[in-house]
Amino acid sequence: MTALAFALGSSLLWGLADFLGGLKSRAHPVAVVLAVMYATSLTAMGIFVVARGEDPPGTEAVLAALCAGLVGISALAAFYSALAIGTMSIVAPIASTGVALPVLVGIAGGERPGALRAIGIAAAVIGVVLASRETPAEAVSRPGGVAGSDAVGGPGAVGGPGAIIDGGATGRRRQRRSILLALVAGIGFGSYFVAAEIASREDVGWALLLSRVSAAPAVVAIAIVALHRGAPRPGRRALAALAAIGLCDLAANAAYNHASTLGDLSVVSVASSLYPATTVVLAALVLGERVRGVQRAGVAVALAGVLLIAASG
Repeated sequence: MTALAFALGSSLLWGLADFLGGLKSRAHPVAVVLAVMYATSLTAMGIFVVARGEDPPGTEAVLAALCAGLVGISALAAFYSALAIGTMSIVAPIASTGVALPVLVGIAGGERPGALRAIGIAAAVIGVVLASRETPAEAVSRPGGVAGSDAVGGPGAVGGPGAIIDGGATGRRRQRRSILLALVAGIGFGSYFVAAEIASREDVGWALLLSRVSAAPAVVAIAIVALHRGAPRPGRRALAALAAIGLCDLAANAAYNHASTLGDLSVVSVASSLYPATTVVLAALVLGERVRGVQRAGVAVALAGVLLIAASG
């Protein structure tokens, strides 16, 4: 139950960070958004690890942490780009389907979840998939749909009632691109779940720090190039907001990494992948995105799966 609680906490924090990060990626280049987030979380983890004074972990954990950082930042970049040009309530659930990878890895590694827990895992995954069941054409024509924003290079209108919506062929191309980016993000997130679990076996703090060490230099360099080319520079308020989002994302990662040391990978990764529910609800409340009946059913099925997982624990 403790592992499940931490995993669910990570999903709530990830959902909040993804929604806010997606919004900021509509006003600033994705690289700039991620650079501020990762610089903030790297600083926070550096202070924490130095103050704690623990020795670094072994070679396997170090390599896994560095790998987790690289696949994690790649997935997050693809995800925020998808959120910036697509419909959040479609992009987020599609990205979370990458949870199938750690589930398969966990089972291949000898995890035997039992009948009730296996049904719960299946229900949660199916629920996430159902939450993404919406046609691109519907997304383009509705409030909160694809807004006029470049995924990397420039600002655009935040999707919502009254936003400027790209229609026709351009809108469909953007929506297809957002779905492709969401699928790439899903593969990256699934890979992160696996690598982070290995890295956290010895020490969660070092795992989080090293993952930021491997990811931050590249994304900061790209952000500097983008700003040099004339990308809009975030003001003080925007920097503070991005820093806060970075700490929220760090807390989500910490909750997942800790949960992975307490429970089965197949269970923890599924519970941590329920963040689309938070993103979909926030997108509906803040941006006016319509949540269709099948999406509501998907969220309900996913939550039912979590209850079954909890009952089997």
